[in-house]
Amino acid sequence: MKRNKLFWFKTGAIVLPIVILCLAEILLRLSGYGYNTDLFIKDPDDSSCMVMNRTASYRFFSDTTNATKGNRERFKIVKGARTFRIFVLGESTTTGYPYMHNGSFHRWLQYRLMHTFPDRNFELINVALTAVNSYTVLDFGKQVLAYQPDAVLIYAGHNEYYGALGIGSTSHIAGSRLWILTVLKLRQLRFVQLMENGLHGLLHLFNRQTIDTRDNLMKRMAAAQEIGYASPAYQHGIDQFDQNINEVCRLFSGAHIPVILSTVVSNEKDLKPFVSTAGGHSAAQFFARADAAYAAGDFKTAQLCYRQAKEYDLLRFRAPEGINKSILTCIARHYPGVHLADSRRVFERASSHGILGKETLLEHVHPNLFGYALLSEAFYQSMKDSKLIRPLAANEMSFPQLLKSMPVTEVDSLYGAYQVMMLKTGWPFNEPIPKTFKRGEGMADKIAGALSVGRISWLDAMDQLFKYSMQLGDKATALKATEAVMLEKPSNVPYYIYAGRLCFEMGDFNSAMLYFKKAYFFDPSKANLENVYLLCLKADRPEDALRYLVQLREYNDAVQAMDKAEVLIKKIIALKKSAVGGTIPSSALQEIAIGYRRLNAEEAAARYDAKTTFYDVSKSK
Repeated sequence: MKRNKLFWFKTGAIVLPIVILCLAEILLRLSGYGYNTDLFIKDPDDSSCMVMNRTASYRFFSDTTNATKGNRERFKIVKGARTFRIFVLGESTTTGYPYMHNGSFHRWLQYRLMHTFPDRNFELINVALTAVNSYTVLDFGKQVLAYQPDAVLIYAGHNEYYGALGIGSTSHIAGSRLWILTVLKLRQLRFVQLMENGLHGLLHLFNRQTIDTRDNLMKRMAAAQEIGYASPAYQHGIDQFDQNINEVCRLFSGAHIPVILSTVVSNEKDLKPFVSTAGGHSAAQFFARADAAYAAGDFKTAQLCYRQAKEYDLLRFRAPEGINKSILTCIARHYPGVHLADSRRVFERASSHGILGKETLLEHVHPNLFGYALLSEAFYQSMKDSKLIRPLAANEMSFPQLLKSMPVTEVDSLYGAYQVMMLKTGWPFNEPIPKTFKRGEGMADKIAGALSVGRISWLDAMDQLFKYSMQLGDKATALKATEAVMLEKPSNVPYYIYAGRLCFEMGDFNSAMLYFKKAYFFDPSKANLENVYLLCLKADRPEDALRYLVQLREYNDAVQAMDKAEVLIKKIIALKKSAVGGTIPSSALQEIAIGYRRLNAEEAAARYDAKTTFYDVSKSK
């Protein structure tokens, strides 16, 4: 063959397969085959917003039957003014398992920030998934960069061995880290997805390799159930976490986006090692020594031995100590803009003798509701220490206030308890449901029971709880249900209005004002501004009402009515200022009541009707 013909023959041999693959990829995409791997897609209900893609996790799992789906927390493509956007990355603890929804630490944090900074809008978008590890954190971290984050929160570390792509996982990919990252890229191609699906189909056909979905996800994901301390597989898990978290922090630090990493917590005192071995590295022996030391009051020795028992547990569902000490703490010191939330220390302070156990944790790694509140506290304090937020002391919601006010309902609490009880019936806990267990007969028990078996959705559960509470006149529970859905759908204006009305009826003016202002923030309409204005009148805050009346004039309608309202409000202010020695004469009280009635503020008028001779001005403040 002549030289020029040989050249074209070789070129064609190289180019033709590429052209064929490209055409196949195009045809597969046009036909709708395969799945989209993007982290976010446009919200089908609102094209101006993005939500998490349900198939974003598929390429991390060898079999998509095990693939998990995260939250669908909507956010605007174009970030609004006065909006502070935070992305939250991590694993099942970060999703809020088993409570989900408002049990998650990011929802506790969201509620606190909303009340501490009433004039700002905090968006917390949780993109954590169950059964994933630092490979997913890294991949999702790269993608959130395009969506204008003001900060990133990361809680991860427990799934390096059995999460998707872990060394002991059924979704493990053999080879170097570079090869794993390459495969993840290739799985974005529909042609590669077709090949993998075909391969899985053949394996299932000839070898009958099917996934038993009756098993819990822990069992389905764990392949190598014995990973020895300091073994090559053990070190592999630590190394991959170190490399992936370093890369994601280097990425955000280079883009000048603050990151808060958290140390991880796990149950040490109230969970026996899952799998132990004989000899010097026996987890069972160290656990027995810890129990003996604890019973003898030697809590320092007990703490050390409990920790060693966890380290030598061969079934590695709990993160090694090296992840906390050698990696997370060091990374936070190394990169500018990367900060540490020392959640472990916060949990130790809330635990008996500083040893982590059932006071804050449900089973092996997932916190109870108090534990999730503590996790939010660790991130909140780190945000303060790093100057990401600068709360005013007068506005700041304290941690005790958060514990009291957070809208986690009894239904949420019961649902979490049922989920954990069901989890523990399976491997590796194998704890049967106690024969003495009997579900309660209350409405919350019934709703939580229906929710736990999938008969109703969480939104349906909150709706039922709200309606039942209102029938009983239990406004406090109705408010919790309303606030709960409000956190789930933070841009849905009606929930702020419902919550504001309930707060006002219960005498909580500050929260009512916050919610009516939030409604106006998301929907700056005349109706929502009027709600804020009328609330000020009904709460006997005429000076505040006058400020909002000025804003209402911008709508340029009903000018005469506004003029009359302004005259009445100024008169009320003058009458209240006429107090001598802190009291208002009875004649002035009557005029104030009449003025408020003309302004349709019956609640405020009634306050002045109740006084016959004088009114203590301080009570209206």
